[in-house]
Amino acid sequence: MEVRLRMQLLLSVVVLCLTVICAQKQSVGLQNPCTSKQTCSECIRTPTCAWCMQPSMRDGKRCFQPSSSLDWTLHCDEKYVYNPDNEYSIILNQKLSKGSRTRYQSSSSGTVIKGSSSSGSSSVISGGSSSGGSISGGGGSISAGGSSISGGGSSVSGGSSSSSGFYAESHSEAVQIAPQRVSLKLRLNQAYRIRFEYAQAEDYPVDLYYLMDLSKSMEDDKDKLSSLGTLLVDSMRNITSNFRLGFGSFVDKVVMPYVSTVPKNLLEPCSGCKAPYGFKNVMPLSPDANTFADKVRDAAVSGNLDAPEGGFDAIMQAVVCRDKIGWREKARRLLVFSTDAGFHYAGDGKLGGIVKPNDGECHLDSSGLYTHSTIQDYPSISQLNLKVRDNSIHVIFAVTAEQFSVYDQLRTYVEGSSSGQLSADSSNVVDLVKDQYNKISSSVEMKDNASSAVRITYYTSGLSGGAMKQTHKVDGLKVGSKVKFEAEIEVTECPKNRKDWQQLIRIYPVGVNESLLVDLTILGDCPCERKSHPTYKENAIECSGAGTYMCGICKCDAQHFGRKCECSSESGGKEFEGVNTCRPDNTSTVDCSGRGTCICGVCECDSRPNPYEVVSGTYCECDNFTCEYSHGEICSGPSHGICDCGKCKCKPEWTGVACDCPVSNQTCISPINGEVCSGHGECNCGTCLCDDDGGENRYTGKFCERRPGVKPPCAVFKDCVQCQMYHKGILTEEECANCTFVPISVDYVEADEDKGEVFCSYYDEDDCQFRFVYAFNDTGHVLVRAQEELDCPAEVYVLGIVLGVIAAIVLIGLAFILLWKVLTTIHDRREFARFEKERMMAKWDTGENPIYKQATSTFKNPTYAGK
Repeated sequence: MEVRLRMQLLLSVVVLCLTVICAQKQSVGLQNPCTSKQTCSECIRTPTCAWCMQPSMRDGKRCFQPSSSLDWTLHCDEKYVYNPDNEYSIILNQKLSKGSRTRYQSSSSGTVIKGSSSSGSSSVISGGSSSGGSISGGGGSISAGGSSISGGGSSVSGGSSSSSGFYAESHSEAVQIAPQRVSLKLRLNQAYRIRFEYAQAEDYPVDLYYLMDLSKSMEDDKDKLSSLGTLLVDSMRNITSNFRLGFGSFVDKVVMPYVSTVPKNLLEPCSGCKAPYGFKNVMPLSPDANTFADKVRDAAVSGNLDAPEGGFDAIMQAVVCRDKIGWREKARRLLVFSTDAGFHYAGDGKLGGIVKPNDGECHLDSSGLYTHSTIQDYPSISQLNLKVRDNSIHVIFAVTAEQFSVYDQLRTYVEGSSSGQLSADSSNVVDLVKDQYNKISSSVEMKDNASSAVRITYYTSGLSGGAMKQTHKVDGLKVGSKVKFEAEIEVTECPKNRKDWQQLIRIYPVGVNESLLVDLTILGDCPCERKSHPTYKENAIECSGAGTYMCGICKCDAQHFGRKCECSSESGGKEFEGVNTCRPDNTSTVDCSGRGTCICGVCECDSRPNPYEVVSGTYCECDNFTCEYSHGEICSGPSHGICDCGKCKCKPEWTGVACDCPVSNQTCISPINGEVCSGHGECNCGTCLCDDDGGENRYTGKFCERRPGVKPPCAVFKDCVQCQMYHKGILTEEECANCTFVPISVDYVEADEDKGEVFCSYYDEDDCQFRFVYAFNDTGHVLVRAQEELDCPAEVYVLGIVLGVIAAIVLIGLAFILLWKVLTTIHDRREFARFEKERMMAKWDTGENPIYKQATSTFKNPTYAGK
């Protein structure tokens, strides 16, 4: 019997697994995103979908999921499948390098020096005298008088002409990001990760342009900066030997109400001041520290009326005038903005009658003056941010304590900028610039210029090299530190303008003029939809001469429709009357519910690989395979009902959404008292729902026969169990044979509450206990399991108990007597020992009477000692 139960259990598990698998298959089929796509372009814009271009296809959808083995509706030859993969290739990948430096020196008599260029080749350079001349070698030339060297892939800075010769240095360009250019062809909504590395190069060139407010209040700051110019250069050259310094100044627009336009004040707005101006490039970037100090010292201060200054005009010109300022391509660019006042921004120019917006272009004349100061408005913060970002410049706002909070907020809106507090006389400018540079160079932040159609997410393992984490910034960098990044690129939408399907995306470290260029091609259509494709045919025979054949389907002209453009407006198709007869209403987006083909206004439903599964209905909205399942079968099986248009039609004796509920309440009648649900509930779908009064006395059990605190009705089964299992009890042999059940014998009985079993226990006339459990199956029949052996009490030996008690009393008495004897003996011995001890310690002579005293006394003279 146990073997049979195990086999039934195993069979039930197999049926359940098959049911789950079938349900999953149907769910996958219903959720397939590819089936509703009508064209090749729509298909490949959906992830995981592929298009079939096979010329002749009877049924099935051309857009399918090749990775899904459950897509039975399509049988396409592999050569006709278009399923483009994402393609990635590296175009330029120079290895990360720290750059190199070569020193050149000559004397008046001429010197021959070998120097290495960035290409790794060496050059032999012969020098000339200070009077002029040229020195060639290494693919370049050196002009001694001007101290310029070119060629050999190296740039040379420094040097001076004198009678003793000159000194110069050549620097090769470092590579800090690799690779430098890649190509990526990418489908929509399919993310692809590109790996790249960044390493901070040693001795990387630095260009620092000092932009200073030269209003009257900054006069002491100018003098201090002049004296600290050499110290600033020396301090920065401890960081990098390839350092250049420039200087510019600004005041404000020379119009009312910013400055006084009284002729006298235009010449001298304040005591000891020069004429006001907008911005002036005083000194382009140069390695000459002495010239910087002289230019700052000779720069004249000026004055204006209102508190804010025209600093935004100055920043814009210093950023965009790359050639005139002298910004190098491969260098870290720093713009130090020093002021003690606020700033004017876009819109403020209207106060002076200036309404033309700032164009973000360079407008410096030959003397370095800003020519459009009175012509166009101040730039906006967003304009500054755009130009600073495009030119890879770090702006350092070095401002006094009164203005620090304002510029510290401005820093958050200008990419790559930072702020520092300047002392009243700018005496801490050297330390400030050095500290800000260390902060800038110790971190790397990745940005990009991707359009709104492309989403880029950055991941990095940081300096620890552990697992990748989503972040675009790494801090704590040192020279030579290498950081690995991953850029996850995903096209979220297909741009309407086809030109935007080709994009050049720049991924760059903020403030560093190096980047990873990504040539992105968006795969948004199919080659077979273009005229250049060999299968593309206009007015094709396959389309009844009324449409274009492409990608295996027909695109009909305005007067025809149908799979092969075989239907026209003259044939009475309602399509041209504003009504699509293949869709139930205007809210539908696909013909024939996505499960058929609209032919001349009539839906031709798709066939299924399984001949027993049928799609039907006017709009192919019905089928016989998507109804509710119960007990592993659709509509509980043919004996209960059939599936009709997605709903179960039940036979007369069954009801419910899956035809799994009997109409009669026979399965709810209790075998204990013959009442429906024992009179304590109602029958619902063949199952008892017990009454619930909201308290603790709710009835439970299959037939609501149990109640908490009340013994279960075990007595109903007691007599039958006793007579059938143990052949005892009050039932006769005939009555025992009429019992409605036969107990199952088990070694030890224990109730399984999950199966609704109830435990029962009784004692018979011999005080033997018998145990059993009962439960009801799905059909309402009782199942009983009883313990095979009775639990009877052990026999009592009275004589043994009496004799044992008597023996115990005797033994206890003897023990008490023995104990008394031992205690008295010990006591006597102790008393005798004490008497003996006292007798031995007596001090009188036993032969004399201690009370008697003699009549004579004897005395001795101690002088004679008895002589």
